[in-house]
Amino acid sequence: MSLLNSQASPSIQICRIMRPDDANIVGNVHGGTILKMIEEAGCIIGTRHCNTQKGDRCVAALARVERTDFLYPMFIGEVAHVSAEITYTSKHSVEVQVTVLSENIVTGAKKVTNKATLWYVPLSLQNVDKTIEVPPIEYSRPEQEDLGKKRYEAQKLERLETKERNGDVITHVSLSEPYTVAFSQSSLIHLIGPSDCTLLGFVHGGCVITVSGRMTFTSNKSMEIEVFVDADPLVEADKGKYRAVTAFFTYISLDKDNKPLPVPPLKLNGEEEQKRFEEGKARYLQNKAKRLADKERQP
Repeated sequence: MSLLNSQASPSIQICRIMRPDDANIVGNVHGGTILKMIEEAGCIIGTRHCNTQKGDRCVAALARVERTDFLYPMFIGEVAHVSAEITYTSKHSVEVQVTVLSENIVTGAKKVTNKATLWYVPLSLQNVDKTIEVPPIEYSRPEQEDLGKKRYEAQKLERLETKERNGDVITHVSLSEPYTVAFSQSSLIHLIGPSDCTLLGFVHGGCVITVSGRMTFTSNKSMEIEVFVDADPLVEADKGKYRAVTAFFTYISLDKDNKPLPVPPLKLNGEEEQKRFEEGKARYLQNKAKRLADKERQP
C-alpha cells in the first residue's frame, strides 16, 4: 500500500494478487472480494484525512455506495491495483472515488476493471454516535468543488427518497410462477461475529441480520436485484429490528467464454411491481448513458 501525498486531493493505492479462494470455479474473482478492497481503500484514505486535524480521533465509516461499475472481470493470478482519491468534502462527509486496475504480471497487460464512488462519515473513537467535522480539501480548480457539491446534493436527495421506501418488507412466497418477482424473492439470516467486523466493531458484533432480495428489473442481458438488510440486536433487544442497508445490484449471466447470455423477461403482477420495474428501467438507462459518456471521455 502506498500513500500519495497531494495537498489538493489526498489519494492512496493498495495492491494484492488474486488467489484461488478469491474466485469462483472458472477463475473469475468474486465481486465481493473487489468490493471489500474498494471499501477498505476508501476507509483508509477517509480516516487518514479526517485525523489530520486536532481534536477527537475518528474513523471513517461507510455511509453510502453511490455507484460501483464492474467493467471487466478479474482473474486468479492477476494483481488488483485499487486507487482511492478524495474528490469532495462536506461538513460531515467525504466523497471517495475509486478505480481498480488489473495487471497480468506475466504479460504486463493492464486494464481498468472497476470504478466506484463512496461516501464516508467520520465517527469519534470515544463515542461512535458522534460525527466529527471533516477538514476541507484544496481543489485545483473552482469547478471541481461546484461539481462535487452537486453530487453531494443529489446523493443526499436520493438518500431521503430511499428512507421513505425503507418500510417495505419482503415476504417470501413459495411455489410461485417462474420468472415472477415472487419467484425471485429469497432471504438469508446470519449471526454477525467478530470476523465480520472492523477493528471498531462495525458491523456491530452480536446483531442478527436478515438479508432479503428480489428482482425488480430485467433487460435483454441484465438483471437488477433490490436487497434489504434488517438488523435485530440480540443484546439490546428493546431497540427492535431496524433497516440497516438497502442496495440495488445489477447482474449479467455469462457463458463459459464470459459472453453475456439472454435474460428471460420478468413477469409482473400488480401496480407496485410495475412501478418498481419502471424505476429500475430508469436506473438502467441512466447508468447506460453514464457508461457511454465515460467511454467517450477516455483517450
